Amino acid sequence: MTDDFDKLSGLTPPKASNEARARALAAAMQAFDMAEENSTITQGSMLPVRQSSIFNRIWSPIMNRKLLAGSALATLLVIPAATFLTLELTRNSVLPGDTGAEIAVKGEPKQKAAPRPKSAPTASAVDENLAAAKRQETSGFAVGGSVAVDAEGRPPADKPAAEALARAREQKTVEVQSAARAENPAPTAEAEADALGNQMMSDSAAPLSAAPGAETRMTFMPAPVVAEEMAPAPQENRERFNKADSNPVKSVATDPVSTFSVDVDTASYAFVRRSLMEGQMPERDAVRVEEMVNYFPYDWPRPASATEPFKATVTVTPTPWNGGTRLMHVAIKGYDVVPAQAPKANLVFLIDVSGSMDEPDKLPLLKGAFRLLVEKLKPEDTVSIVTYAGNAGTVLEPTAVKDKAKILSAIDTLQPGGSTAGAEGIDAAYRLAEKAFVKGGVNRIMLATDGDFNVGPASDDELKQMIEAKRRSGIFLSVLGFGRGNYNDALMQTIAQNGNGTAAYIDTLAEAQKTLVEEAGSSLFPIAKDVKLQVEFNPDAIAEYRLIGYETRALKREDFNNDKVDAGDIGSGHSVTAIYEVTPKGSPAVLNDDLRYAAAEKPAADATTKTGELAFLKIRYKKPDGDQSELITTPVTEANAVPSLAEAPNDVRFSVAVAAFGQKLSGVTALSDYSYDAVVDLAAAAKGADPFGYRGEFVNLVRLAKGLSGGGSAN
Repeated sequence: MTDDFDKLSGLTPPKASNEARARALAAAMQAFDMAEENSTITQGSMLPVRQSSIFNRIWSPIMNRKLLAGSALATLLVIPAATFLTLELTRNSVLPGDTGAEIAVKGEPKQKAAPRPKSAPTASAVDENLAAAKRQETSGFAVGGSVAVDAEGRPPADKPAAEALARAREQKTVEVQSAARAENPAPTAEAEADALGNQMMSDSAAPLSAAPGAETRMTFMPAPVVAEEMAPAPQENRERFNKADSNPVKSVATDPVSTFSVDVDTASYAFVRRSLMEGQMPERDAVRVEEMVNYFPYDWPRPASATEPFKATVTVTPTPWNGGTRLMHVAIKGYDVVPAQAPKANLVFLIDVSGSMDEPDKLPLLKGAFRLLVEKLKPEDTVSIVTYAGNAGTVLEPTAVKDKAKILSAIDTLQPGGSTAGAEGIDAAYRLAEKAFVKGGVNRIMLATDGDFNVGPASDDELKQMIEAKRRSGIFLSVLGFGRGNYNDALMQTIAQNGNGTAAYIDTLAEAQKTLVEEAGSSLFPIAKDVKLQVEFNPDAIAEYRLIGYETRALKREDFNNDKVDAGDIGSGHSVTAIYEVTPKGSPAVLNDDLRYAAAEKPAADATTKTGELAFLKIRYKKPDGDQSELITTPVTEANAVPSLAEAPNDVRFSVAVAAFGQKLSGVTALSDYSYDAVVDLAAAAKGADPFGYRGEFVNLVRLAKGLSGGGSAN
């Protein structure tokens, strides 16, 4: 045995001819292409072929040859070479989207071969195509994968010409291989195995691109890993939000009155939650603090009867992020209509089925959400369905919910496709709502979309005017937003506000359950419309104030008593929370200097009504079917105050924690020194009863935000 090893160690492997090398390469490339076409993606791999497919086709015949099987030559020659080949195939495997392996021909840059034709082209066709391709190549383009790219990886302006270059080079490859076969008859299997073994040994000693004999021999070059092929191109972010600066600190001496419209929308909180759950901080313009606060259910004191649609509760507490100020917490709770007494509902589902809705978190989620809502409705309620994509179409005429199977079937048949003609869809929805109009009942359009109203006969202003006009007829409009990437939050807010409706964002089926089932009464059945709040601060007690949130709901002072000015609506059982940060007179936290030329005389004060007052709260509203507003007033005194935040009710403390979190996300400088840990501690201590887990989820979101903001882990 020792003599045999000595003899083997002195042998020199025979050098393979160029023709044998070309044939071996052609066989390998053919096997690779066949494996690529026939193999399926294996578990744990993102590649379209099994990484070992080509290696098995080459390795198995070699190992089965009697010449090599069981001999020391297999150990000395084939195994090292096979290891090298396996490493190269694994390191530079063909990526999804590649149409063939890359080849190198002397005098030309490395190229990828296009799919091989089923029959060899004629010589004239090869020459003609190659000449045309060469003319195109002079413009500086090379072919990579299935598309033409320039030296920096960009696609050329003339893509067909670049593809012609790939086809011509493939034809040239076939011609060279055919010529090699004609000059040299097919060798025996043993000879091919020897040649392949020699080829792998020689290639392992030098870079593949530097192999000799490139004139007639084409070297297999694994496709380079291009960054653009490794990951999908980033989707263009076309999300749009209203830009609004945070409310400033105002001096009571010069601006004692604050006026705004109520806001019961919750879209901002759901959008912020989705951003954080996806591992990114939300855009500041996407954060509306009042919507985050009002997302949570609170057990504020309720009105005793429907004659008083809502009740206001005011609590004054110390400010946790500023020891020199106080918080004036205003909570409003609407009358909760008993389900049996709920008016009949005429609902029109206006559903966006454009191409942009073809994503799992859009149309499929939308369909599931509306199925939940249908299950909540009463048998005598009616549902209509209108879709829009390119043009509007009626999927379902007004149908009683007692025929539930028909409604659900219509929802299930919805399919995405086309552009977005939103204005036409809204117009068609209003026609159906008018057709099934219920006098004294609820007539509402439920618009479900990703907000991409990119095609249509009307501008945003014209849409707004149309919705305002229809609102006066008693048909309201609410919005359900879906998806990411092109969500037009600004337009959705405008549509909902002018349609006397609410705007919600549905990111999960659980959110659909909350919005359309658990809170169906507040979403569908209004108890008051055009609800406005106005607070007048007493300059003898309060020096400054700042309204937290409601930046997009601000009204002029004179708008409060003007019944022609639209405002927000409150639904059955709805709660609305507003928080002011106020600075007591004489506090070291006062930011504005006293006026030098302040009026020397002040109006006479009624001591019996103003003694001890901090502020005076006024609420103006209209009944759902009324046109004349009514007024509710509440004085705010020290009797509304608690000495410490810890003594305030859980709902008050938790809502303050949410307000603090929202302000931090929106970049309010007043909370720059108030940590995320402090928010977590405040919210966790005030969580109280949490049957649906909303408050526990909030605490986790604060922890996520701290980690994403670079502040480390929260407690």
